[in-house]
Amino acid sequence: MRRWGAALALAAALAAAAAGLRAQPMKYIEPPALAEEVKAGRLPPVARRLPDTPLVVRFDAGAAPGRHGGTLNTLIGRTRDVRLLVVYGYARLVVYDRHLNLVPDILESIEVKDDRVFTMRLRRGHRWSDGHPFTAEDFRYYWEDVANDRELSPAGPPSELLVDGEPPKVEYPDKHTVRYSWSKPNPDFLPRLAGASPLFIFRPAHYLKQFHRKYNPKAAEAAAGAKRGWAAVHNREDNMYQFDNPRLPTLQPWVNTTRPPADRFVAVRNPYFHRVDPEGRQLPYIDRVVLGVVEAKLIPAKAGAGESDLQARDLQFHNYTFLKKGETANDYRVHLWKTARGAHFALYPNLNVADPVWRAVVRDVRFRRALSLAIDRSLVNQVLYFGLANEANNTVLAESPLYRKEYQTKWAQYDRKAAERLLDEVGLRRGGDGVRRLPDGRPLEIIVETAGESTEQTDILELIRETWREVGIKLFSKPQQREVLRNRVFSGQALMSVWSGWENGIPTADTSPDELAPTSQQQLQWPRFGQHFETGGKAGEPPDLPEAAELLRLYHAWRRASSREERARIWHRMLAIHADQQFVIGVVNGVAQPVVVRNALRNVPAKGLYNWDPGAFFGIYRPDTFWFADGAREAGR
Repeated sequence: MRRWGAALALAAALAAAAAGLRAQPMKYIEPPALAEEVKAGRLPPVARRLPDTPLVVRFDAGAAPGRHGGTLNTLIGRTRDVRLLVVYGYARLVVYDRHLNLVPDILESIEVKDDRVFTMRLRRGHRWSDGHPFTAEDFRYYWEDVANDRELSPAGPPSELLVDGEPPKVEYPDKHTVRYSWSKPNPDFLPRLAGASPLFIFRPAHYLKQFHRKYNPKAAEAAAGAKRGWAAVHNREDNMYQFDNPRLPTLQPWVNTTRPPADRFVAVRNPYFHRVDPEGRQLPYIDRVVLGVVEAKLIPAKAGAGESDLQARDLQFHNYTFLKKGETANDYRVHLWKTARGAHFALYPNLNVADPVWRAVVRDVRFRRALSLAIDRSLVNQVLYFGLANEANNTVLAESPLYRKEYQTKWAQYDRKAAERLLDEVGLRRGGDGVRRLPDGRPLEIIVETAGESTEQTDILELIRETWREVGIKLFSKPQQREVLRNRVFSGQALMSVWSGWENGIPTADTSPDELAPTSQQQLQWPRFGQHFETGGKAGEPPDLPEAAELLRLYHAWRRASSREERARIWHRMLAIHADQQFVIGVVNGVAQPVVVRNALRNVPAKGLYNWDPGAFFGIYRPDTFWFADGAREAGR
């Protein structure tokens, strides 16, 4: 029990609190929106809808218990973003709290032994959104009938559940207890359960069994008659994260009622949600969430016109001045939260680029260092971020206990002369037009490919273009669709791309350093190295750069480490390698994120962390506790 002491201590406290609740039952308050259904007998009263020991939410400073009611409007740029209801709702087996500690949520408690044995205890009486009991059977169904069914899961269980290829032993001692265990530590298990896009190790078995051939042979016959396999039908119905199947029961605070395609998604309160406030009000406070689908580029204008009650999605820092101007007239306020990625903007030289000449050049660390030294980060910061961002490599932020100044600044200070010396050493000489030449005589022209989703990226590239031109490099940008961009990087057609940096810029020694090692094809600097890791060597290429291979060795060493001190030493070695090698060329981090909040909306913190994982954007601040002040909440915004 070496790594999750805080979580286990809280679990014990929750268990003690639960015992107290059983001894002195709390009086629960019915949401008025459900009173009519309760009166008509279509729903049981709130005390019978809640678990025996619901999660009692405690409020941090600046927040307070609120009132039921109201509709929260927000905007999304595409229909698939209905999944943000799962992200923002942030109901998980375990969750990150505001201090980024892992604590039980859906689970009543969890016991961890040596990072190998995880014993999870469910809340008795907890129910799915349709009222059906949530029990160990939902875990058994997932493990035995989904993850290990070759038709539903041809690749087998998710890689996160395999430790050196070993699947877990999964046990169900009783209907409220589930145990996952491995012979070796699995330090990633709890963080993956708590993720913004979580590892769901349970399913609503009572609903999905009707589509499973094992439990309903007629399902296979019907699917065959419709010329589609039963597994395809089951997988289409089983979309807990996509959240686009209104019939699929959920444990989230709101239930989607709209099937796509649609230009407006309506989610209503989950009558069986497991959290209550200290006064006994069942959460969420807000009755409905409406997601309006509009062009992403129109979202800043619509938010500034007062058409969203809570908006950060598709807002950028450069929208801040415009949004501030509309505060008084349109009844909202604008907060600036802190982003926590390793880099807000980063360049990704493709070390697996197919062109052999370019491959040799980008694999020369002197070239990557020269590119970094030739970026005037101060100019980018002043022109685009009012000097409020950090001029930095792709690395950890000062809020991380692993932060060191040299990780932020090494090879990241603008130095034109040093950049030119390095380019000369590589043998990239200038031609008569001032543009350097590749070893085969081609001009040194770098096409930087983007997802075409942000004018901010274009603005930064324009500033980089000017300083790169001074050292003899021509830069061209090429926007395209996100899927096309990724496929071009994966295939080696793209020489360089743009994305944000590490998702988690505030790690501790106990945070997995998987982002720092070649562990995923999604890592745009070495997609084939990552693919080789993901497929167990069946595809991609093994890392043939010594430093990349060293990062992978260190990642495995971290997973075997027996102390926090050893894990910290490994983290520092990996961070030092990245700062020195410039595999990803960060430009700025710590950029502020505008958050538009309706004036009547309460419990949204003025200062917060806006991050995907950990954080789930609004998720760690529990939007189920946001509420509308009296006089605005019934307006049905």
